[in-house]
Amino acid sequence: MAKRIITALDVGSSKVCAVIASVEEDNMSQVIGVASQPSAGIKKGVVVNIDDAINTIASTLEAAERMAGITVPSVYLSVSGKHITSINNKGVVAVSTDEIVPEDVFRAIESARTVSIPAGREILHVIPREFIVDSQGGVKDPVGMTGTRLEVDAHIVSATSTVLHNLLKCVQQLGLKVDDVVFSGWASSTSVLTDTEKELGVMLLDIGGGITSITTFVEDAITYSGCVPFGGVNVTSDLAIGLRVNLDDAEKIKVNAADILKGNKVKKKSIDINSSDKQDKKSKFVDISSLGVEGMKEIDQGLFDEIIEARLSEIFDLVLAQLSQAGSNVEMPAGVVLTGGTAQLPNITRITKKVFKVPARIGYPKSLEGLVDEISGPAFSTIQGLVLYGSDSNGAGGIGESGGISGDKGVDVFSKVGRWFKNLIP
Repeated sequence: MAKRIITALDVGSSKVCAVIASVEEDNMSQVIGVASQPSAGIKKGVVVNIDDAINTIASTLEAAERMAGITVPSVYLSVSGKHITSINNKGVVAVSTDEIVPEDVFRAIESARTVSIPAGREILHVIPREFIVDSQGGVKDPVGMTGTRLEVDAHIVSATSTVLHNLLKCVQQLGLKVDDVVFSGWASSTSVLTDTEKELGVMLLDIGGGITSITTFVEDAITYSGCVPFGGVNVTSDLAIGLRVNLDDAEKIKVNAADILKGNKVKKKSIDINSSDKQDKKSKFVDISSLGVEGMKEIDQGLFDEIIEARLSEIFDLVLAQLSQAGSNVEMPAGVVLTGGTAQLPNITRITKKVFKVPARIGYPKSLEGLVDEISGPAFSTIQGLVLYGSDSNGAGGIGESGGISGDKGVDVFSKVGRWFKNLIP
């Protein structure tokens, strides 16, 4: 079997990242090209300037192609934003023969897909959560089983048509085909979460520059997908105001905070107890002279921590409110897994535990080989997940010529159905 080439493109609010991977016969993905550039024309996951977005995507892909030494014809594309919504729906069909065949599974999934969604929205994913054969639930792959009635409980993720088509347009104007569009939270979960966490119940928060993507799992089945329109950019803005520095310097301080606080550059300064400042007698100050921030050599660590905690707590409260409104449980036994660039902020797990009252950890992407040193951090969970998603899909489904979404390969059985359906086409 010849090697397949997969290209993943993560168009985020803070960066655009492209990864080209070679998929071996055993489905292991070998990264052969990677590039990342600051984003332009994208705000909170939405295209706000199509020319800037196209130029950034083009230059990023070109850099990845130069590294890989090939030209790519198509990409897997991520999407996020507050316009992403999800519902769970069931589909029921009568089994055509005594034994369930892939066609029955396909018809059941299509039945679940017929859920009524508002005008101006398109379905991104129809992800089977479980199958029910003659009232027997908990079935993951019903093909080959005996039964007369097949039911599927599916998780359906949808996006606003205009936002989706503007993003597609940016890629298609470069002469590229879009193999599939994947919700960033679903992609990140593929590269970050363990099977045990999904089985026990876990929440994944992918905190990017402008968007925090939410994905929850219970009993190895996805239960909720959504986004809140806040992320690392809001933390940077708060630091700029609180520390009285410009946005570029605030970003420098935020990005390097973890390394600086780990160093031995913390010192204490005595504060006049009669001063009107409501501070402790001693405050910890951190030396930031190495960052080259104009007019500032040190910052008050207490003030820095307070700003970070206030903003993150607000984001987490919005997540709680959104999940509560959707009727989803937030007290997951496996806790909260944090990923995305903002997940590297100091003390973020402590703040997460305080707000959600469950365990928390930082999620790092895994499973890829090759040139992965540049994409090994939490900021690259989505792009690694896109590669894994593409390697598992075997090319079934994707974006049609009209730009419509044709399906999801979220689980093995749906991959089988997609390939089976594709083989019917002459």
